[in-house]
Amino acid sequence: MRRFATPALLLGLAGVAAGGVLRVYRPSWATVWPTLLIVGGLLLLFALYASFPSSRDFWGRRTTRYGLNALVMVVLILGIIALVEAVSYRHNWRVDLTENRRHSLAPQTVRVLQELQTPVKATAFFRPDQPGKRTAEDLLKQYAARSEGKFAWEVVDADRDPLRAKRYGVETYGTVVLEATIKDGQVKEEKITDAEEEKLTNALIRVTREGKRVIYFLKGHGEKDPASNEKTGLSEIKAAIEKLNYEVKDLLSARESKIPDDAAIVVVAGPQKDLLPNELDALQGYIGRAGKVLFMIDPFQAPGLGPLLDRYGLGVGNDVIIDVNPQGRMLGAGPEIPVVGDYQAHPITQGFRYATFFPVARTVVVKEKPPEGVTTQALARTSGESWAETNEQEIKSGQVKPDPDEARGPLTIAAVATAEAKDVPQERKGAKARIVLIGDSDFSTNAFVNLSGNRDFFLNTLSWLAEEENLIAIRPKERRNTPVFLTAAQGQVLFWVPVVLVPLAMAVAGVYSVVRKRNR
Repeated sequence: MRRFATPALLLGLAGVAAGGVLRVYRPSWATVWPTLLIVGGLLLLFALYASFPSSRDFWGRRTTRYGLNALVMVVLILGIIALVEAVSYRHNWRVDLTENRRHSLAPQTVRVLQELQTPVKATAFFRPDQPGKRTAEDLLKQYAARSEGKFAWEVVDADRDPLRAKRYGVETYGTVVLEATIKDGQVKEEKITDAEEEKLTNALIRVTREGKRVIYFLKGHGEKDPASNEKTGLSEIKAAIEKLNYEVKDLLSARESKIPDDAAIVVVAGPQKDLLPNELDALQGYIGRAGKVLFMIDPFQAPGLGPLLDRYGLGVGNDVIIDVNPQGRMLGAGPEIPVVGDYQAHPITQGFRYATFFPVARTVVVKEKPPEGVTTQALARTSGESWAETNEQEIKSGQVKPDPDEARGPLTIAAVATAEAKDVPQERKGAKARIVLIGDSDFSTNAFVNLSGNRDFFLNTLSWLAEEENLIAIRPKERRNTPVFLTAAQGQVLFWVPVVLVPLAMAVAGVYSVVRKRNR
């Protein structure tokens, strides 16, 4: 039996090593690597048993016993690690302790993945050694884990598989191609060149949406311009809308007899002049066909919209909201910029936890008894330290104070209305009109849209108006780098302590211990 000891030892070691390598690099070979590990272990035990008689003296030595104790401890630790690895392979969880949860998916991404109606496949083109590959794989892995089997992904090296890169028209590494089969077996593709969550989620929305819906921005009355890159323009919010596969168009209603039939939403963004009677009739006719309108009306502007809003149980106050809440001062907002954190229960504000800033806003009125067939609801309110300032002279002079006849906070700054529609086409039977009224338009301009929750509040409003409630959530944002800045002295300390002093102290202690032991 002794002659089989050496071959068994060699084969056992080879089997254990091969099983360990396959476990790491080919975990899908679920029957091969466990077999190699078990057979290798048995061969090692056999080799140990076969060589036992000849090594009895060897095992009786004191150094052998010490070495065996150390070996047992190492094997025990490796066994614990293997057990933890085996358990965590199927039962694992993640804890993200970063400041802005940069390693977790945003709520909107999770919702979009959970409500996928059709399978989506992502093909990412990366070199094996390309920076960012592991980050992209981790992100795609999270998408797959949250999709309940509807999202699949793979990484392809374009150098080894040039035909697939050519098929998708991929020219740069880091490109991710999404594929989904939509109506009538038609395969739709979306391509992004950066594997970031915001771009990936927007591409996921585009690839699963049939057609492109149109959002019209009314113009001709001094409204905010979606094409303008100025601080008062809406170019940034326009770009965010287009990423969601909407098409943004201007609407000069003064020369149109009706609102276009393809209008998913009409946005009235801060008109400074009143609409003409025929324009008001066109808007009312559009709402009567179950249209969706977002009104953003600044203080003391466009009073002619009042009768139209009154038909749907809404109105605006002739005032400016002044908010002296100290929390707003802590966030850097002046009294003329109400900071809103009080949201009423509604799909637009479901799970919404961010503050929104409304520079120079007016109050919104919600009628206690709306017209028949209309339901209204307040959406957002200011703090209890605010009031509705009605004195224009005091506002212009910058010296304001609450008067007894002025309304005190909390004040409604945004509201919604839903109305039964009478002129709905047969194919949309049962659809209702939706209206959102906000007493400010500046919060959506380039100067303020990226402030706290302003962007999400605006996009959530559009999603509700478009009857796409699955898109209402906190959207993924661009990840921020937070570098640590050190002074020259702090850098020297970080270098000398761990690199020089600690190893030197350990070496001195070791030499001292050896010298002292020899001198005994």
